[in-house]
Amino acid sequence: MPHLEISDLITVTDPHSGARLPVHRAEVVEQLNACGNRRAARIVAALPAGPDGVLDPLAVDRTMISVHTELQRLSQELRIGDRLVHLLAPLLAAVRAGAADPGPLRVVDIGCGLGYLLRWLAATGALGPDVELVGADLDAALVGEADRLARAERLACRFVHGNAFDLPEAATVYISTGVLHHFPADALADFFHAQAASPALAFCHYDIAVHRLAPIGAWVFHRARMRHPLGRHDGAASARRAHGDATLLRAATVPGMRPLLYEPRTLANPFCTTLRPVIGVRPHLEAPLRQALGRASRRLVGPEQFAATGRDRLAGAVR
Repeated sequence: MPHLEISDLITVTDPHSGARLPVHRAEVVEQLNACGNRRAARIVAALPAGPDGVLDPLAVDRTMISVHTELQRLSQELRIGDRLVHLLAPLLAAVRAGAADPGPLRVVDIGCGLGYLLRWLAATGALGPDVELVGADLDAALVGEADRLARAERLACRFVHGNAFDLPEAATVYISTGVLHHFPADALADFFHAQAASPALAFCHYDIAVHRLAPIGAWVFHRARMRHPLGRHDGAASARRAHGDATLLRAATVPGMRPLLYEPRTLANPFCTTLRPVIGVRPHLEAPLRQALGRASRRLVGPEQFAATGRDRLAGAVR
């Protein structure tokens, strides 16, 4: 039985134009009930809808901004910015060292939401003044709020409503946090192929680490920290939808990119690991990346090392 997130069902957009599509409340409620998720169905049934049964887009926008504001607080508590810089700074150092002419360095955040990570990077200056920070999201309301916050905070980052792969300027590195589990396993390869086919030199995507404790931990954490029932529900569902290490590594094995896992399940303490990244670099950048990471490079595992552990079948289970 699929683990559905309410946010995916109530905000539907055209994947290319970003145009919002109408969502009928009754259809979403029926879909959730059919999956046996009556709690989620009750949450959706309580959302305002017009006379035609279409969910009120303004009410949905307010709900999504409220939930993502709470998620921003979780990102602060989990120190997501520090975790990202731990890998992103060496990635950019590798680009500077390994490319004859790297050109403008541009980090593009896919599915940026309220843009917390980019705003944190801009506020701290952790990546240096020569790195442009761009966020892209198909949800116009979230991008609009991200842009408003960035302007209010006078931060050097910008946000775009649309598909991150359709931006006129090429990304140097694509990043994301908490996005991968929104893709079905059979759609992940297309996601990584799009990045390999672009001029980007690397990607770094953080998502929920799969282990037996993850769904319980996510439920407890979101129950304690999230006020809105939608956020509580989706937070727990995310952990159940997360992709295992082997699934991510197989999907990220695309022509032109060297896929690497950082602290895969076999090397990580499940009590301490909430998120872990899958990385991709152009092959000539792997050596500079390992050099920039120093001793931490021992935590990088490629497909051959991962297969040698003999645990890839178990770790590849999709929750």
